[in-house]
Amino acid sequence: MSTPTRVYIARLAGVAVFDPNGDQVGRVRDAVARLRASQRPPEVVGLVAEMPMRRRIFLSINRITSIDADAIVLGSGTLNLRRFEKRPNELLVLQELLDRRVQVAPEGRAASVVDVAMECSRSGEWSLTRVAVREQTGRLARRGHLHQVDWNQVRGLSGVAETRGTANLLAVLEDMRPADLANALQDLPDARRNEVAAALDDQRLADVLSELPEHDQVEILAALDRERAADILEEMDPDDAADLLGELPPPEQDVLLDLMEPDEADSVRQLLKYTPGTAGSVMTSEPVILPPDATVAEALARIREPQLSPAVAAQVFVARAPMATPTGRYLGMVHFQRLLREPPADLLGGVVVNDIDPLRPTTPLPEITRRMATYDLVAMPVIDRNNRLVGAVTVDDVLDHSLPRDWRDRDAASSGLPNGTTGSAVPEPATDGGHD
Repeated sequence: MSTPTRVYIARLAGVAVFDPNGDQVGRVRDAVARLRASQRPPEVVGLVAEMPMRRRIFLSINRITSIDADAIVLGSGTLNLRRFEKRPNELLVLQELLDRRVQVAPEGRAASVVDVAMECSRSGEWSLTRVAVREQTGRLARRGHLHQVDWNQVRGLSGVAETRGTANLLAVLEDMRPADLANALQDLPDARRNEVAAALDDQRLADVLSELPEHDQVEILAALDRERAADILEEMDPDDAADLLGELPPPEQDVLLDLMEPDEADSVRQLLKYTPGTAGSVMTSEPVILPPDATVAEALARIREPQLSPAVAAQVFVARAPMATPTGRYLGMVHFQRLLREPPADLLGGVVVNDIDPLRPTTPLPEITRRMATYDLVAMPVIDRNNRLVGAVTVDDVLDHSLPRDWRDRDAASSGLPNGTTGSAVPEPATDGGHD
């Protein structure tokens, strides 16, 4: 194996996994160690990799030919595609050990786990040998010293952990996309998932909640105090906030809406009034809207704003004042490709397109899907009976509501094998628990 003899596992999180042909098959999410009856450190038996379709699989350590900071290379393109399930005598290193409160011998100093190293012996066996810990000082203004100690010098690495911090696990998860982080949270025990979710900043948690199944959204929101829950709902897109509130009992909806800022709450209340499965129920009430006397340059600057999703930023809707929904009279829309082709000083009123009939709030989802497919659109305007723009349905809204209700749930997503695998990897017969 062409690899360092000692590897710190937290540094592997998110590293790409390649087959022998150089095709990527997934990314590392954790390491699996097998506990031993003796005092010997746990044996590392493999890695957990996440493939497309949010499937997590087991990669035997014996099939890995190279480990470094940029890539994990497999010695074979044959993969066991069964979803990984941890066995009773196994340990998921990052999930279960990071931030764990421990004592370091011989003095019994209190510390928390920052990272764990695995080391390869001359016989080719990998074991957890070293632990990076940070001392607990009891002082808010001072961080404790960071030490590396032998595995056997640390007490409290096995068994049920007490309430612990989240800083080191969050550092591992920091660079994940919201959808991938949501996927990672689903693998955590409920209490740990709620701790990690609560430690995220408001915007990050709002983005992650939008990617979770409804039952997980509700449980995480319920674990927060109501003021924080209202803050999170304000950070979410109004349509996502309305979907989440729709899962709660009406009295709880009213409490949270009353705690939200009035302007934010009004948009969500309006969306909650629409019949499920219609344009009104799936639209966003905050598309990009500009007046006809705005310039092409102003429109391009507006859609460059980083908080806009690609689907929302793909077009500008043109309407008379006021610009907030419901607007004045709707005039049409301009796709960003048209904006790129026009002189920056030209006015939107001169390039607007209005030859496609807008949707109504009552338009059913199947009709929306057909019309968007017919005209190759990523968004369509929704207007009321007075020809005012009240929102826009984007392609991600349509996909989200067209897929099965439980499509975000890890268990449902893993109920069958994916239609294909990346690269040249091919499936092999599954063994018990998804292990090689």
